[in-house]
This record gives sequence, structure tokens and C-alpha cells, in this order.
Amino acid sequence: MPAINHLPEAQSEALLAAYQSAVAIKRRRIWLAFVIAVGLYFLSAHIAEVRPGFLWAHIGNFTSFFSRIAPPLTADNFVGDVREWYWGFGKWLYLLADTLLIAYLGTVLGTLGAFLLCFTASSNLTRNWIARSLVKRWFEFCRTVPTIVFAMVFLIAFKSGPMAGVLALTVHTMGALGKLFSEVVENIDMKPVEGTTASGASWLETIRFAVLPQTLPNFASYSLLRFEINVREAGVMGFIGLGGIGQELLVAIRTFAYADVSAILLMIIVTVFAIDMLTEKLRHRLIGSEASR
Repeated sequence: MPAINHLPEAQSEALLAAYQSAVAIKRRRIWLAFVIAVGLYFLSAHIAEVRPGFLWAHIGNFTSFFSRIAPPLTADNFVGDVREWYWGFGKWLYLLADTLLIAYLGTVLGTLGAFLLCFTASSNLTRNWIARSLVKRWFEFCRTVPTIVFAMVFLIAFKSGPMAGVLALTVHTMGALGKLFSEVVENIDMKPVEGTTASGASWLETIRFAVLPQTLPNFASYSLLRFEINVREAGVMGFIGLGGIGQELLVAIRTFAYADVSAILLMIIVTVFAIDMLTEKLRHRLIGSEASR
């Protein structure tokens, strides 16, 4: 049995001391980060005036709102009560369809813009740092400005609610998806790119035959996720007069038509749930097909 060599006692103690010192430094950093996080939490709560006692004292106002918007349904006349509750179902369904179409068109146009520019923003495909920086700054501008601000600007400019909503969603979607798409491109396997380039392919041919086969499933997955977000965004934008179901919801709130508020909210919630489940299945199928390759 071979003998086990031992370090000299002085060297062993020096290594142990160095290890304990490194562990102590790491612990101090963790505790420092924890203290900073807690301090920022209380500072944020102070600035935002989040007071637990005040919230607890007024929590009844929050819960009573839901009791006020609850529909007056009875067991004896349930069908009749539902018909009365959804007296404007046809009109609300039409406005909900408007909201969905605004979200869909804004998603399609924004996705197209992000797709066309994301390759220029990717460091592994574009060596010109000026062009790359300009596109990245454009994406940052598009996603930094809130959608509602874009919507108000376009509403003043074009005097058209639905068009303003579509353009606002387009710009914000382009910025958000442009960043995600460019990151997907930057994480591709470069061997196919190098092979097509070595064979004399142009930049566009390299993207077509070496990049897109690796990125299209992720592009589609992110686009579907963005459509879910834009449906909710389109509903909120109705609050500033951009049409759709959101505008009708605001009217119901302002006129204290609580039954209408609950009916419209339920329609929006059910629609968003259905879209979420559908797009989630599609995303999982796309991701699964990509993983199986």
C-alpha cells in the first residue's frame, strides 16, 4: 500500500488559514448584500408609502369592491339573471374582438421589425460595432418608453384610436423582441455559420441556411409569449380612448355600473386564460421539437 504524503505542518496551517480567510470574506459579502437588500426594501417602502397598518385598516374597502361588482344571480331565475347580467354581450364581444385584432396586428408588425433588425444587433454576425450599437440603442428606446406613452403620442398625431394602439404595440414589441431575438442569435452554434461562409455564401445566405434553422423555434416561442402580453396591453390602452374592450370597461367603472364591470372583466379574464393555455401549448411543442433535433 503506497504511503500518503503529508504537507509540512506550517504549510498545512497556512493553507487552512487562507481557506478560512476566503470563506470569511465570502460570508461578509453575503451578509453585506443581505443588509443592502433589506435597507433598499425599507427605503422603497418608505418612499412608496407602503404602511402595513394603513393597508390593514383599509383592507375592507378592497374586498367590498368585489362584493359590489358581484352579479345578482339567484337560483330561482338563474338563466334570466345571467341574460340580464350580460345584456351587452354582443357589443362587448365585438369590442373584445377589436382588442384581440389590435394586439395581433401590433405583435405581427413588431415581430417583423425585430426579426429584420436582430441579426444586425448580434455581435457574432455583425462586426461593424457602429451599426450594431445603433440597432441596440433603437431596441432600448423602443422598449424603455412605456406602451401607454407611445399610444398617447400616436393618438395625438393620427387622431385614430385603433391605429395609435397598433403602432404603440408595434414599437414596444419591436424593442422587446429585438433584444430577445438578438440574444438567441448570439447563442447559436457557429460551426454551420463558419461552414457556409467558408463555402462562399453571402451574409444573407448564411443567415438563411445556417442561422434561421437554429433560431426559428425560439423566435416563434417568444412571439407567442409577446402576443399574450400585448392582449393585456391592448385592453389597458382602451382606458385612454384607443377603442376596444378597455374603453367600455372604463365607461362602466365611471358610471358605477358594477354588474357591467364584473361581466366585462370576466370576459377579459376568460379570453386571456384561453390565449395563455393555447400559446403555452404551442410554445412547448416548438421548444420540444427543437430539443429533439
